[in-house]
Amino acid sequence: RDWSSDVCSSDLRIILCVVRMKKLDLVKINSCAPYAVKEDTQEGAYTFIADSGAEFSIGFMPDDLIQSDESYEFIIGNLNGVKSPRDKNVKATVIAIVEEFFNANKATMLFLCSTSDGKQLMRGRLFKNWFDTYKYRNRFTMVTSTLLDEYGIDNVASVIIRNDNPNLGKVLAEFGETIEMFSHKPSIG
Repeated sequence: RDWSSDVCSSDLRIILCVVRMKKLDLVKINSCAPYAVKEDTQEGAYTFIADSGAEFSIGFMPDDLIQSDESYEFIIGNLNGVKSPRDKNVKATVIAIVEEFFNANKATMLFLCSTSDGKQLMRGRLFKNWFDTYKYRNRFTMVTSTLLDEYGIDNVASVIIRNDNPNLGKVLAEFGETIEMFSHKPSIG
């Protein structure tokens, strides 16, 4: 008997069973967003241009940091580096995209602030402010933590989950355990 065909077929079933994020409804997003949002199918992202000329890309990348629920890392990028200070329409457009993500997907969202330019704490505060001033924030739980890495750099990580998600308790416990694990250097010896 050739067992390799059994192994391959079972592996294929596992691969095919992976849950994929449901596509977001652009009509719903654009009915709420002040800036016109387009889908970039090549990049798997949603893009918009602010009045300042800043080009933004919003994406949701599958993430395995949280094992107890389907989870995606929220990624926001300024594609051309043009600043858009205090542009409330950027906030409203990003919120419209995130709302549609949660309407379409019963999943957990992670937000990890980039440390590439040393502005991660400012990004973390901005994102938390956006969440704290969001009119439907009581429908969600957001937990944020700052971790110091081995180079002395602060890393900001947040998890956002709907309060009606049946995995809420497991996700929050797992996030807390993960943060705790990463906040202690292993002793070698």
